Amino acid sequence: MTGSGRTTVRNRANSLSDADSRRERRPLLNRHRERSKYGSTIPIFNTANLKLVLGICFVGFFTIFFMIRHLMNSVTEPKLPRAVTPFPAPKIMDLPQFQGEHKESLYWGTYRPHTYFGIRARTPKSLMAGLMWIGVKDGRYHLRHVCRHEDDLSTYGWTKHNGRDFGNQVLVDHGMTFTTRFLKSKVEGSGYGGDWAVRINVEIDKSLWNEEFGRGAQLFFYLADEAGNALDVSRENLNIHEDSLLASGTREDIGDWQLHLKSMDDLELHYSGFRTPHFHNLSDLVEENLALQIRKHAKLQLSDSIDDAPNVLVFQIIGGFPFTTDIVLITGTDLESFREEERVTMLTGMSLSNQLKYKEQEFDKKFDKIFNLAKKVDSESISVGKAAIGNLLGGIGYFYGQSKIALSRILNLREDVNYISYWPTELYTAVPSRSFFPRGFLWDEGFHQLIIWRWDIHISLDIIGHWLDLMNIDGWIPREQILGAESLSRVPEEFVPQHPTNGNPPTLFLALNDIINGLKNNEFTARDGSEISLFLERAFVRLEAWFHWFNTTQSGKQMSSYYWHGRDNRTMREINPKALSSGLDDYPRASHPSEDEYHLDLRCWMLLAADCMHSIQELLDMESKPGMDYGYTAKLLSNFELLNQMHFDSAYDAYFDFGNHSEKVQLRWKEVEAGNYATRQLVRDVTEIPVLRLVPHIGYVSFFPFMGRIIPSESWILEKQLELISNRSLLWTEYGLRSLAKTSSLYMKHNTEHDPPYWRGPVWINMNYRILSALHHYSQVNGPYQEKAKAVYEELRSNLIRNIVRNYQQSGFLWEQYDQIKGKGKGAHPFTGWTSLVVLIMAEAYGNI
Repeated sequence: MTGSGRTTVRNRANSLSDADSRRERRPLLNRHRERSKYGSTIPIFNTANLKLVLGICFVGFFTIFFMIRHLMNSVTEPKLPRAVTPFPAPKIMDLPQFQGEHKESLYWGTYRPHTYFGIRARTPKSLMAGLMWIGVKDGRYHLRHVCRHEDDLSTYGWTKHNGRDFGNQVLVDHGMTFTTRFLKSKVEGSGYGGDWAVRINVEIDKSLWNEEFGRGAQLFFYLADEAGNALDVSRENLNIHEDSLLASGTREDIGDWQLHLKSMDDLELHYSGFRTPHFHNLSDLVEENLALQIRKHAKLQLSDSIDDAPNVLVFQIIGGFPFTTDIVLITGTDLESFREEERVTMLTGMSLSNQLKYKEQEFDKKFDKIFNLAKKVDSESISVGKAAIGNLLGGIGYFYGQSKIALSRILNLREDVNYISYWPTELYTAVPSRSFFPRGFLWDEGFHQLIIWRWDIHISLDIIGHWLDLMNIDGWIPREQILGAESLSRVPEEFVPQHPTNGNPPTLFLALNDIINGLKNNEFTARDGSEISLFLERAFVRLEAWFHWFNTTQSGKQMSSYYWHGRDNRTMREINPKALSSGLDDYPRASHPSEDEYHLDLRCWMLLAADCMHSIQELLDMESKPGMDYGYTAKLLSNFELLNQMHFDSAYDAYFDFGNHSEKVQLRWKEVEAGNYATRQLVRDVTEIPVLRLVPHIGYVSFFPFMGRIIPSESWILEKQLELISNRSLLWTEYGLRSLAKTSSLYMKHNTEHDPPYWRGPVWINMNYRILSALHHYSQVNGPYQEKAKAVYEELRSNLIRNIVRNYQQSGFLWEQYDQIKGKGKGAHPFTGWTSLVVLIMAEAYGNI
C-alpha cells in the first residue's frame, strides 16, 4: 500500500498533460525595460520639493532594504512539498448550502464512534461528553469506555439513528443492559447548535448477573473541553433532589452552558475534575483516581475533588438496578431569553419520553418510505435493516488533525525524515467499524454513501465534500484518515504514514453516479436538485484532478491499462505481495510485481470514473476541454473487444489480471541468518521462473467487467460468467459468493507466517452487492441469458439476506466478512460499514452502479 510506462502519458486516451504543463508554466520576466512615454527633462526643484524628494528617498531606501531582506529569508525557507500542498481551488464545504442552518443543525452529534457513547461538536476544539461504566468479565471489574473486541459485549449498536438529532442504542454487557438515547433541541434562547439530552437506562438479566458484584451499576458521565476552558462544578455536595445543576462553563461557540441531571430514582453522585491536554486516555484518569481511593479509603468511588481550572469533569452515578437518568446540556445560558427550568423540564422526564417516542416513530416512517421492505422481506429482516442503517448513521464521526505522509526524502529540509505532516484538516465521515476501524477509509466511503444519500442527501453531500476537500495539489487523497490523538492511539505506528504514490478505489464515483441517476429520474425536490447541481459544479475541478492523478500515476505500459502501485517487489516474506491500495489487500495478483502488469479492477474503476465525469458534463452542459474527453475515454474502456484482448482467458472462460507470474511460489521454513545467529523463518520460495501472462485466479476481480455491465447481454461470455458465479465448486456458497475460487492455488492460504487469508475465500458484502446489482441488470435486459441471470440473482439475494439476518440474531452484530464454509460472521464487529448494504439488497435498490 511505481513505475513508468513504455508509452508516454501523451499517448493516453484521456491525457491531461497539456493542461498540466500550462499549470506548471511560470510567467516569464520582462527582459527589457519599457521607455517612458514622457519627456526626459526634469524641472528644477525648489526647497520644499527637495525636502519632499529626500523624504521619499528615505522611505524608499528602507522599503527596498526590507524587501531585499525578506527575499533573502524566503530563499532559505523550505519549499512546501507538493504532497502536502492543498489543491488550489475553492473548498466545496465553503458553498452556501453547507453554511447557515445546515451547518448549525449538524453541530452537535454522536460524532465519537470509537466510544460506546460519545458526543462532540463539529469543531476542532469541542466540548465533548461521554459515558463509561464498570463492567464485570471473568470475575473481575473492568472500566468500559472505548469500543473494543476484548470487552466481549454481547451486543452494542444504534438500533435507530437519523443522523441528525435522534438515536437509540442498546448495549449488553455480561448481564447488564444499557439503553442510551440521544436527542437534540433548538429553541428560542439556546446557543449555537442548540441543546441536547441523554437518557440512560440500566437493567440486569438476573439469570446472568452475579450479585456478588453488587446490586447496582456505576456509571461515569464526563465533560471535556478540548479548548482548555475551565469547567465549574455546581457545588461540593451533589444532591440532584435539591438541584439538578451539575456543572457550568463558557465557550465562544455556544456561549455559557449548564449541565443538569434529573432522575426519579435514588442515585448517589461523586465527581472528580482534571486538568489535562490529552483526551485520548480519559479512562486512565478515572482508573487512577479510583485506584487511589480504594487504597486510601477502600471505596470504589471518585475523590470528590478537582484540579485547578479543570477542563475535564467526571460524574460518578451509582444506582440500584434498574434505574434511569436524564442528562441535559443547556446552551446560551448567558442570554436574556434563557429559561433554565422550562428548558430542563422540556428535555427530561415525561416530556423527553414523548419526544423520543415521536422521533422513533418518525424514523420508522422514513425507513418504510425510503426502503419499502414490507412486501420484500419478513419483520425480522426489517429489524436488522433498521439496525444496519441506524448504526451506520450513528457511527458518523467528526475528526480533526494532520495526516502523516510518507516521504523518503524531503528536499530543502535540513534532514531526512520518514514522514511529513499534511495540513490541518477536518473530516466528517461514516466509519467501517466502531471497534476496529473507527476512522475514515476512502474506498469504504463510496459504499457507505450508496445508503446515506438515499436517507439524507444533505448529509451525504456534506461527507463527500469533506473527502474531496482533502485533496492535494496533485489530485491525490490519502486513503486512510488517522486524524487526532484519539485516532492515532488506535493504529499501529507502521500503518500511520500514507503514501502519495498509492491510490485507493475511487468509490465516491459509485455514489455520485447513483445520485446523478436519481437526478435524471426526478427523485429529488427542485431545491435539492439545484443544490446537487451546485455541488457538482464546485466539485468538478477536484474530481477532474482526481481522475487525472489516476490516469497518469497509475497507468500501465499498454494503452488503457492501469496497475495499483505500492506492491513490494523485494519481499521475502509474502507468498504473493499484497496490493493494499486496491482495497482487496491479499487478493492474488501477479507473483512478481513489475511495471508490466495491469490490473483488471483498476481498469474498471477508471471506466466508472470516466463515465461519471461524462455524466456530470452532460448534466451541467459543460464542453469538453482539449485532451479531456471523458465520453471518449469511457467508450474506449468499455470497448468489449479490447477488454477481451487484454484480460480474457479462453482456457478458463474468465477475466484476469496480467503480469509477471509463476504458480510455483510457496512459503517454506528456512534457516535465515540474523546477525550472529540463525533463526527458522517461513520465507518465500520460487521454483519456476515467472513469465508475462494472465494471472489464473478466479475470484472477485474476475467479475469487475460483469459488475461494470460491459459484457453485452447477447454475448456467450455472459453465459460463462453466470456459470462461474453459480458453480458450487468455485465461488457459490449458501451464504454468498466467496472472494476466491476453491480451485485457486492461494485459496485460504496465509500470505505470511502471521498474515492469515483475508480476501482469499471469505464472503464480503460489498462485492456481493455489486455482483447482485449486475445480475439484477441482466435479468431486466432482453437477451438469451435473461432468465438464467434472474434465477441466479434471486437465489444469491436470498442466501445473503438469510445469513446476515441469522448471524445478527445469534451474535448481535453485523460482521466484516462471513465464513464461506459455515456462514459465521468473522473479523471486525460491529461492521456496519459496507455490510449495511444488506438494506439495499433487501430493498433491491441498485441504482446505476
